[in-house]
Amino acid sequence: MRVMLAEDSTLLREGLVRLLAEEGHEIAAAVGDGDALLAAVAAAPPDVVVVDVRMPPTHTDEGLRAALEIRRRWPGVGVLVLSQYVEKRYAAELISADSGGVGYLLKDRVAQVDEFLDALDRIAAGGAAFDPDVVRRLVARSTHADPLARLTPRERDVLDHMAQGHTNGSIAAHLHVSQSAVEKHVNAIFDKLELSNTAGYSRRVLAVLRYLQS
Repeated sequence: MRVMLAEDSTLLREGLVRLLAEEGHEIAAAVGDGDALLAAVAAAPPDVVVVDVRMPPTHTDEGLRAALEIRRRWPGVGVLVLSQYVEKRYAAELISADSGGVGYLLKDRVAQVDEFLDALDRIAAGGAAFDPDVVRRLVARSTHADPLARLTPRERDVLDHMAQGHTNGSIAAHLHVSQSAVEKHVNAIFDKLELSNTAGYSRRVLAVLRYLQS
């Protein structure tokens, strides 16, 4: 696949270039700020961009804003956002912008090469990949008056994996249960969260958004 990188740390950027090149991917551009990334994508859109949240000049949300702009202008380009910390607002905004072809990983996850490459492949294929630690911290809250409190522990496990972007088949493999069991849990989640099968809306996406934002 054709990949573009935006990371202001030269060491990490060059490390990613080398890793992806060794895996047979084409590095279309490797830049150090959001503006340069947008210019590169405009010139020749890649399959996926990998972008740091905080980059020059202010080191606040330049990368995130570039990622959202790419999703708006080039919806066919996958976006994998990397962050040193769990930025709750950024993660929720990214998944709200589009449910497919997006991902949010903590930078520590890059060191786990197989997981990083798997996430990149899923995003390029139109799926999603959200760091388990990000999901856990987004949903760390009191269960008082929380509709999610009605879910069983197994249903919460299934919804946690849904929020990370896994398909029913992938969830079944991770939890060592049958796919039909996962489908039953998913339907129970929809019922307990009172998500009707309204035309034009994905109940799976609505369930994940409820999980991340409620």
